Amino acid sequence: MDKLIHYKIFQRYKNVVAFTTTKQSLDKAAVRFTGDEKSVFLDNRKQLAALLNIDIRQLVFPRQTHSNLVCKLIDIPEKEIAETDALVSDKTGLCLCVQTADCVPILLYDPIKSVAAAVHAGWRGTVSQIVAETVRKMKTEYSSSTENILAAIGPSIGPDIYEVGDEVVKAARNSIPGVEKALHKNASGKYHFDLWEANRLILMDCGLLSENIEVLAECSFLEDGKYFSARREGEQTGRMVSGIMLL
Repeated sequence: MDKLIHYKIFQRYKNVVAFTTTKQSLDKAAVRFTGDEKSVFLDNRKQLAALLNIDIRQLVFPRQTHSNLVCKLIDIPEKEIAETDALVSDKTGLCLCVQTADCVPILLYDPIKSVAAAVHAGWRGTVSQIVAETVRKMKTEYSSSTENILAAIGPSIGPDIYEVGDEVVKAARNSIPGVEKALHKNASGKYHFDLWEANRLILMDCGLLSENIEVLAECSFLEDGKYFSARREGEQTGRMVSGIMLL
């Protein structure tokens, strides 16, 4: 099994690298990449940097809080980026990273303006439209045209597993266009929320073309040997990293 997942939608472009790690990527059973102490994540970042053949300082991670806040980067940050769930930049050599273990990683790339973004979207980020906020940032800060933006929606908990309560259903219905395509009742009358489809609908509502959106459609909960899952293993489990870097 390959140590990194790469996305077909970006493969024809030579000046961008986009990936997601798996359980096989690093040599520890449980891995994290941010924390209060450097000892929590430093070795993991070193391993990831070596796998990517880059300097550890090129890896940029926000401290994720399920917000819809997007940070524009113009250089390697001097300190941790707090309370942020998406990163965007047009600078080469910055590896924009997010961590997930059931939430959805979304990687965006505009090959015309040479802009990249990495987005962390759990159900809260999805219903607060963090991916739309990121697209808006690409448009306002870098003059990106939505019809040029490419998107990869990575592994997360899948719609067959992700049963949600009334709070999530109500929030989704209040915020996501065409959301009924992403809500499905099971045999017991409980709703399942399709995070992949919800974010795809949001991206299309922003103006992205359907053919420019790749959905990996791999479930972090069901693929036990490949992915970490907070719902399956608990919140203290490891994390996958999804990253994108302009060359």
